[in-house]
Amino acid sequence: MKNFILTVFLFSIMVACSAAQNPEDSKHTKKVFLFAGQSNMDGRASGDVLSENDLARLEKVANRIDFYYNHKPVSPLQLSSASKFIENKFGFTQIFGPELFFGIEMAEKYPDDEFIFIKRSIGGTSLYGCWNPDWTLGKANQMDEADKPKLYSGFIEYTQSILNSFDENDYEIKGMLWVQGEADSNINNYGEEPSITYGQNLKNLINSVREDLEVPNMPFALFQVGQGKVVEGMIDTANNDDEVFLIPQSEDENSEYYYEQYPPPKWHYTTESMKRIGIEFFKIYDKIYK
Repeated sequence: MKNFILTVFLFSIMVACSAAQNPEDSKHTKKVFLFAGQSNMDGRASGDVLSENDLARLEKVANRIDFYYNHKPVSPLQLSSASKFIENKFGFTQIFGPELFFGIEMAEKYPDDEFIFIKRSIGGTSLYGCWNPDWTLGKANQMDEADKPKLYSGFIEYTQSILNSFDENDYEIKGMLWVQGEADSNINNYGEEPSITYGQNLKNLINSVREDLEVPNMPFALFQVGQGKVVEGMIDTANNDDEVFLIPQSEDENSEYYYEQYPPPKWHYTTESMKRIGIEFFKIYDKIYK
């Protein structure tokens, strides 16, 4: 009997130690989310018009979210200062993308967790050119992007440089959020090939990120933007990968999937639409987060 009790006791200690060593079970493990894309990921929503309640919610959770954005110094999750170009075009001084309300909702739902958000975004950039893991000068030239950064390789290096400052047991990559596709849809300027090959290039992007960051089944969520073959490529990719999730969009103003944009020549998603986009991304990851 004594031997049995001793065996049970030792087994309990082994289980407890194993759990303590498992990053999945550690509340001290920072949860990493990656954000990438073009201008609607960068965000053209006005932070100037957010309500006092929205700002109060942000203030309560901001210090639990380390925000790395376009090589700027790390900060708590916050609104971003608009560039002079954006300020002149849109008339506001602060902007935000999907990360803001995704972060607010996530941190409120999981109050014991801490997060790392890594965001790389440049307006007007394409998957065929800048974001292509198989970048070539010819493809970049076709998209008028030869003078722009090789965003895919740069994004991986940026992410790795940030995560290398942590012990590998102190963080866990939970997923990637993607808002991009408008540039590749522009067949009048760039021809049909970027649009036709979008689905193939998207699959390559997802698989490359998973391989380069060593997260084989990393969930990947994207918001439907663009048109034609680009959208078909997004739908096909989501339908053929259980860990890819698509937020649909409709041009029908009466649809639940309609997201209001500013009138031309501004375009881009309004503040209320961007809030909804962030919340929709949260709903996806909330289902798989645990």
